[in-house]
Amino acid sequence: MSAAALSLDAAVPERGVHVELDVPAGRVVALVGANGAGKSTALALASGTLRPAQGDVWVAGRQVAGPGAWVPPHRRQISLCAQEPLLLPHLDAAGNVAFGPRALGTGRAQARQVALARLEEVGAAHLAGRRPRELSGGQQQRVAIARALAPEPRLVLLDEPLAALDVDAAAELRQVLRRALRQAGRTAVVVTHSLLDVLALADAVVVMEDGHVVEHGATAQVLTRPRSGFAARLAGVNLLLGEHAGHGAVRVGGDVVHGPGDDGPTGGAAAAAFSPRAVAVHREAPGGSPRNVLAVRVTGLEQQGALVRVRGESASGNRLAADVTPASLASLGLTVGEEVLFVVKAAEVEVYPA
Repeated sequence: MSAAALSLDAAVPERGVHVELDVPAGRVVALVGANGAGKSTALALASGTLRPAQGDVWVAGRQVAGPGAWVPPHRRQISLCAQEPLLLPHLDAAGNVAFGPRALGTGRAQARQVALARLEEVGAAHLAGRRPRELSGGQQQRVAIARALAPEPRLVLLDEPLAALDVDAAAELRQVLRRALRQAGRTAVVVTHSLLDVLALADAVVVMEDGHVVEHGATAQVLTRPRSGFAARLAGVNLLLGEHAGHGAVRVGGDVVHGPGDDGPTGGAAAAAFSPRAVAVHREAPGGSPRNVLAVRVTGLEQQGALVRVRGESASGNRLAADVTPASLASLGLTVGEEVLFVVKAAEVEVYPA
């Protein structure tokens, strides 16, 4: 039996998914990964919309799925808030929020009081009497969040809750969710692709790849010392995973990257991470003796705000990126397919065990 708010050790072989995940009570966990990594399957296993073929699921110390055990979704004390609000069109906002408590047997008057309190919590009390068709997308999602909180669930599951909103509405709702979840001490799992969501909402991050959890840890730890390709992309850093070569160096195939010091036994699994902004691009070897000079073939050029991201791949297959100014790019005259040198100072590289 698990003391976690959610404990998953369950498999769906036909989807290639086996999830091992624990969510402590009172914490908000961001579940991230590429499309098809298994995030939605993990939520379905937790919520009860999917039965595991193997393993079990526990919610607040109670087994809700597994050999000889099955608790239907409506009895799991879990709320799910999806990308689309899916409000009941024939009910006003207060009626939609009161629906959950009413379904659990709460009286009409008390359920309405709960609904108004939850609408107030998400800044939508003034919308109580409006029908869904009278609400904007952001307003509908506020009501959907209030509806998810109204039954006082032990666990809230949110599947890309801000993805369908414009930038301004998403920014407002992100702060609403931060107050309603993290600051209020509720327990939640948030599926997202957004770094802003992770930074604003999550105490911890779980990374899924190919149906399995490949990395987990505190948000700051995962974003500053990523150990998976997706976490590195989310954090916006270059990541090389290989073996420690001694004296702060990491060897990945034919490439060696040096950091400022020694951190781990020679031959042990190690990672080297550095920002694309720390990378200088040269056509010829620069003067002096920089410790990290990597030959790459340019594979892409992308606008990144005021900078241009130069993507490259080394002969060993390591994919790296450098952010340069448009003026620098113009002086280099780069085109896709050309061979260049990526140069980064050792002081800009962080080496750590992988």
